[in-house]
Amino acid sequence: MAKSESIRTLEEALEYVQIVKVCTLFSNKIAGLPSLWDAVDLPESGGGRTKWDARVEAIWAWKNELPETYPDEVFYGKISGGLAVLMSMDYLRDVHYPKAHQPISQCKDLAQKTFEIIRLDPGETAEIRATAMDRHGCSKSQVETTLKQLQITLNIARDNTPGISMDRWVPFQELYDGFLE
Repeated sequence: MAKSESIRTLEEALEYVQIVKVCTLFSNKIAGLPSLWDAVDLPESGGGRTKWDARVEAIWAWKNELPETYPDEVFYGKISGGLAVLMSMDYLRDVHYPKAHQPISQCKDLAQKTFEIIRLDPGETAEIRATAMDRHGCSKSQVETTLKQLQITLNIARDNTPGISMDRWVPFQELYDGFLE
């Protein structure tokens, strides 16, 4: 078992998420909600792949790699307040989904319209943003807020197909067909 403050590998990060059930990616001030940042033990200098340090590089990569590699065990998404989190699928199914899911019909008008864009043609953030701005005359900021709302309400999720470097959004139920069964 990976001990807190000693996580250095993807497998240890998986084990951590399974133990804590839900955690933010980076340190935050939500009482009782652990962060992966506080548990990772990698140098804060010289990551190698980017201008970021090894700790930031690992966490940023793991947010995609964990759900890609272990799609039946880990979910990446956003919670109220827009915080990015990783959570175990059991926690998502048993606790988070019943509390957080909101039918698309109860979301704001722009969220419903943006969801329809995604439902008909899942795509990357930039593509969805451009389409929504063109069709609905909204701003970049409005679309970003809308995408966050759609994630928080569990109407969309990041596509877990391995090798995708940009966030590609699909309807939650398409990705997690039969999720609640």
